[in-house]
Amino acid sequence: MGGANHLAQFIYSPRWGNLSKIVRAIVFEREKQMSVDYVIREYRDNDFDAVTILWRISREKSLPEFQKAKGHFFYEDRDYFWSHVLEENQVWVVEVNNRPVAFMAMNQEFVDQLYIHPDYWRQGIGNALLNLAREKSPEHVWLYTLQINVNARAFYEKNGFVAEKFGISPAPESEPDVEYHWRRK
Repeated sequence: MGGANHLAQFIYSPRWGNLSKIVRAIVFEREKQMSVDYVIREYRDNDFDAVTILWRISREKSLPEFQKAKGHFFYEDRDYFWSHVLEENQVWVVEVNNRPVAFMAMNQEFVDQLYIHPDYWRQGIGNALLNLAREKSPEHVWLYTLQINVNARAFYEKNGFVAEKFGISPAPESEPDVEYHWRRK
């Protein structure tokens, strides 16, 4: 017998009694292992390859069918990142063990891009980037996400953003999107 049933029998074994304290300790240790030490810093030119790769990987992992349907090549991603994201925004990079694992591109109060490599999802990095956005624009932060991106929508709503407008994103996506706003209370 294996898996969860085996674990449940071990936890409730008459020999060991109530192991809830041990189970809580195991869960706590697991949560500690999931958190990572990271540094947020400004983008540097030598980040380009790593950041555009993690940007592509994150999009493919979060919305694989959407990415497949759009059919953009990686060189197109790189061109767009170079000519639009870097030209129009201030970019911050999250680094773990001297490697970029996430980034946020922001123009004044507008978060244009916020992406995290899937290996680092749900480890507090997105919250840290949103906190940086609020630090840079303490009264108001706004952004767009695709309507089909339910994980991103839940993340932003959990972090105090409110959906204020539903529309269609500009090219090259031209897809239903949501405009989110966070305002200081």
